[in-house]
Amino acid sequence: MARANKVSNICCIGAGYVGGPTCAVIAKNNPDITVTVVDLSEPRIAAWCSPALPIFEPGLYDVVQVARDGTDGRTPNLYFSTNISQAIDEADLIFISVNTPTKTAGRGAGSASDLAYVESAARHIAEVARSDKIIVEKSTVPCGTAGSLRDIFNALAPSVHFDILSNPEFLAEGTAINDLVKPDRILIGSLTDERSVSAAEALADVYAAWVPRERIITINLWSSELAKLAANCMLAQRISSINSLSAICEATGANIEELSYAVGLDTRIGSKMLKASAGFGGSCFKKDVLSLVFIAESLHLPEVANYWKSVVDINEYQKDRFTKRITKSMYNTLARKKIAVLGFAYKKNTGDTRESAAISVIGQLITERANVAIFDPQVKEEQILRDLAAEHPAQIVRDSVTVYADAISACADACAVVILTEWDHFKTDQIPEPRPDVDLGALHAMDERALSNHHSIASSDSGIDVVDGSADSSPTIKPIVQQPASVKTNGQRIDWYKIAATMRRPRLVFDGRNVVDPRRLASLGFKVESIGKRGWQ
Repeated sequence: MARANKVSNICCIGAGYVGGPTCAVIAKNNPDITVTVVDLSEPRIAAWCSPALPIFEPGLYDVVQVARDGTDGRTPNLYFSTNISQAIDEADLIFISVNTPTKTAGRGAGSASDLAYVESAARHIAEVARSDKIIVEKSTVPCGTAGSLRDIFNALAPSVHFDILSNPEFLAEGTAINDLVKPDRILIGSLTDERSVSAAEALADVYAAWVPRERIITINLWSSELAKLAANCMLAQRISSINSLSAICEATGANIEELSYAVGLDTRIGSKMLKASAGFGGSCFKKDVLSLVFIAESLHLPEVANYWKSVVDINEYQKDRFTKRITKSMYNTLARKKIAVLGFAYKKNTGDTRESAAISVIGQLITERANVAIFDPQVKEEQILRDLAAEHPAQIVRDSVTVYADAISACADACAVVILTEWDHFKTDQIPEPRPDVDLGALHAMDERALSNHHSIASSDSGIDVVDGSADSSPTIKPIVQQPASVKTNGQRIDWYKIAATMRRPRLVFDGRNVVDPRRLASLGFKVESIGKRGWQ
């Protein structure tokens, strides 16, 4: 294939969080290019071909539908298949978009990236390819991976020419479609020989269908590979930095949100990624920081390795510190107490649970023998139980954890609510904000009488039955039906009035994402502990 020619057929190996959305946007904006996304998982491919996509991402289905089904009257050009060999054979350009998890065994276990899936994809390409190909690293890989791929291709397919490019993704889950449609930059790394440069230009032409040329940047191949790791590590560093300061705020009486705002006004720093929380999660940050740690160690740079490892250490410390605050505030025992957890995904607007802070926090609650009730609007029950069972004996998880279809049922009869995902669904902006001159204590006394009226009506639309109640204790609640946890909220807020009416006093809320307004909840009789703020609010 002449490298100056326009790409007409693209194959993407890997139908996950990167490959699926990226190729959907490429296909939508390049109706003359055939785009095929392949994966070994038949259920995943079947889901991509259905109305129920395998991942949740705002706006994704609309993009997929146009390119896959031709809903705008065009000829469909986006396909999903398990026939990997055929897609490779027909493609001009191949994205490798497979998982690169942290190694669990062997040299570098616990820090180095496991490139087994990348190698497997490369070997499959070499075995099938009969014509020259452009190979694009889309997965996050260590610096130097392109050289390893070249060795594989030279050994297994010496008669075929492969141009290897690096094209890292810079997507944030929850905003991936917007990140793809309006990217800050498209990075393409290549060698400097004529064929490599022409290959980079061919890939640039694909993106230029909707991305301004000035945002498509071509750089050194090795710099491009390192850029993705560096970006994620520096973002994780910012989160760990603000989380470390949240501990100081709690100890001194400073307010982490005020501190973040003040620091973020410095134009040299900026306000992004300065939101304190119970800890960062997701598939990238921890994995990529640890990968950089391993690279530094391999280069005999122990001081650099220790510096970046501290970013992960602070994140683990933050999750542990948050859980200890919960236990200490509940008289140092959680045994047989019902703790409601709102949110299991690692961040809002995604169903992804990889490295979610909720897994660690709930794991510690289980260890304290709490009865944990979980609700998340997008994460399915089987995923929640599978994630927890990976860290704890399955029987203990089954005995300790119940997944609910709605927040009201999860919180009913709970001793405390723990918020671990910043879903808008959990916000308190539907509760009137108390005026500065209002005595919250007096307002609370009035609301107690009003809240008691909810006891008799809560079952009508919240999915719970009030079995019994008395003046001295909260009513005993039993769930009516356990339904799949994956439900859409359509922008609605949960009813904190009903939660207040059915929770046990003193109605404790531990906000691990600083998503609720403590004063608004205080007017309903809640006591709130937030990240980076001292004591109850």
